Amino acid sequence: DGCESFPAVNAAGETSGGLQGTKGRDGCGKAPLGSQVYGRSGWYQDKWAIMYAWYFPKNFHGNVLDYEAKKRHDWASMVLWIDNPAIETSKILGASLSQQNTEEPYQKMAELHPMFFVGAKQHVNGTEPPRYYQVAYGDSQSQDLIMWEQLTDAAREGLNSADFGDCEGSFQREKLPRIAETSV
Repeated sequence: DGCESFPAVNAAGETSGGLQGTKGRDGCGKAPLGSQVYGRSGWYQDKWAIMYAWYFPKNFHGNVLDYEAKKRHDWASMVLWIDNPAIETSKILGASLSQQNTEEPYQKMAELHPMFFVGAKQHVNGTEPPRYYQVAYGDSQSQDLIMWEQLTDAAREGLNSADFGDCEGSFQREKLPRIAETSV
């Protein structure tokens, strides 16, 4: 298993420096201040996109036999696509889950069974990149959801100016159009 998700930024705009990509899960098994999920939403190609993003202080890569911490920082994200947030009963059009795969960075799901809407959990798969997210069949741990608008100005600026390396799923302003484009 990889790290638990950690807060990426505090109210003062100080961002996580991550953890050195060595020594396995040392230092990242449990977030001392609790785990967080970040959210942003907006229109893209006549669909409402809700992006959920998780920050991890270490990035793990490899296969099941060689799954180890490789470098600092990782982001994972999910984009939920709905028809219109203003109507009483919005229709879910699909979901896109980030993958550690540069050729196909998002797993796109056009149909979601109602049993999927009880949580999300982390799985390890032995044939694909080992860390990937999938929609869950059962309850899992709750995390605080922090929407972009709830962050302080300093926290938003801290996230936008932080150097998280080459993490594709990050929450930064300049990466959002690419995330929307590759996940639709």
